[in-house]
Amino acid sequence: QVQLVESGGGLVQAGGSLRLSCAASRRTFSQYAMGWFRQAPGKEREFVATINWSGSKLHYADSVKGRFTVSRDNAENTVYLQMNSLKPEDTAVYYCAATAYDIGYLHTETSEYAYWGQGTQVTVSS
Repeated sequence: QVQLVESGGGLVQAGGSLRLSCAASRRTFSQYAMGWFRQAPGKEREFVATINWSGSKLHYADSVKGRFTVSRDNAENTVYLQMNSLKPEDTAVYYCAATAYDIGYLHTETSEYAYWGQGTQVTVSS
């Protein structure tokens, strides 16, 4: 089992940047594929980005492609989400998630992830 703790959220103006971090509790962090999701009020949780165990494969939602970058540091047991050119529609609670299944591949569905963090709020003002 792995515990995940997100940090780095906050309030930012449109066009600004934030970097989210997700720290994992286990030293076997490299045995997990990771994902970022977000949930706005009144909406379902949606996929944002995913990265395989080694960081060699990445995938993004169309809505964030070209603005967000996912990366990981297995030595630090941490996955990151660099968010640039933020828009008001990016406002949401952001969650990181981990799966130990098919870690060489990319996972975009919430049902594919067994472990979730508590979330961090990102608010983008216009």
